[in-house]
Amino acid sequence: MGKLNVQRPTDVPHATDYVESMVDMIGELINRDNAYVTEDGVYLNVLNVPDYGLLAHQSLDDMLSGGGDREVFGAGNKKNPADFALWKFSKPGEPAWSSPWGEGRPGWHSECVVMSLDILGEGFDLHCGGMDLKFPHHENERAQAIALGKTFANHWMHNGFVVDTEGEKMSKSLGNVANLLDLLDHYDPRAYRLVLLQTHYRGPVRIGQDNIDASVNALAGLDSFAARTSAVSQGATPDSEVIAKFREFMDNDLDTSSAVALLFETVRRSNAALDANDQSAASLSAAVIEICRAFGLDLKQASEVPSDIADKAAALDAARAAKDFTAADALRAELTAAGWIVETNKAGTTVRR
Repeated sequence: MGKLNVQRPTDVPHATDYVESMVDMIGELINRDNAYVTEDGVYLNVLNVPDYGLLAHQSLDDMLSGGGDREVFGAGNKKNPADFALWKFSKPGEPAWSSPWGEGRPGWHSECVVMSLDILGEGFDLHCGGMDLKFPHHENERAQAIALGKTFANHWMHNGFVVDTEGEKMSKSLGNVANLLDLLDHYDPRAYRLVLLQTHYRGPVRIGQDNIDASVNALAGLDSFAARTSAVSQGATPDSEVIAKFREFMDNDLDTSSAVALLFETVRRSNAALDANDQSAASLSAAVIEICRAFGLDLKQASEVPSDIADKAAALDAARAAKDFTAADALRAELTAAGWIVETNKAGTTVRR
């Protein structure tokens, strides 16, 4: 999280700390006749929830008809096939908590409702998650809150998945990079952030060697730009038209891909203004810095690389060319431990602070 410049959450709740609150919530749902007890647990009656299926963009009848002739698990204990478990009675050896209906455990969807309402209160601004959580998990969270007579999230955002160029795991395209932690060990963490920003959050984000390398190179260009314009951008007011356009893109369902295109167009315009000794260079370059701050991209000004560090970078490339990856990784670790950012792409290895 820190490497990616992602802020830590204010609260990190644990579901097991909220079991008693979940039992209280389920009891209230039963008292409201919106839940019922069966021989294997407690279920929510989704017929009592207005607009059930809102997040899935389907009515309850459409969802049920889409199931075809499949057998619905636990249907014999339910009033309706779409009803879901709020509490499941435990089997011997399974974890269990006490409840008025018998020893058991909460259903998967109940914990998030209780924690959200406790920490954020009713009508909180935003609920996020992956596309795979939209239904049934988030739909069933929302259903419980509505059945309680409470206002839940005002807005929902569901993000696409991170995949490789073939739509598979990242390991397919990046060789020895199998996950995000591996990627951050080999590349500037800002490069991963920039790749994400260049794709709309609801679409799949494809991670491959080409777009990681392109992001590394783009960041090197932004760092060089920051170094070149530091004297003129410092204290300057960001160009109002550029910032207004940036806000327009971000207000349009977080259209970060268009905002990134605006960023690089503004870099181009600022460089041209500098070359022409045009006074607009100051406000344009300040707008670039402002947008990068909003994106969480901390730009670094270039520093001189000592000869011994440059020699190690060259040795790293030689080791990679000889397929001596153990030696290459050792050199990379030495450079990183010395406080250098090490970036390797098709053109070779560069280092900077």
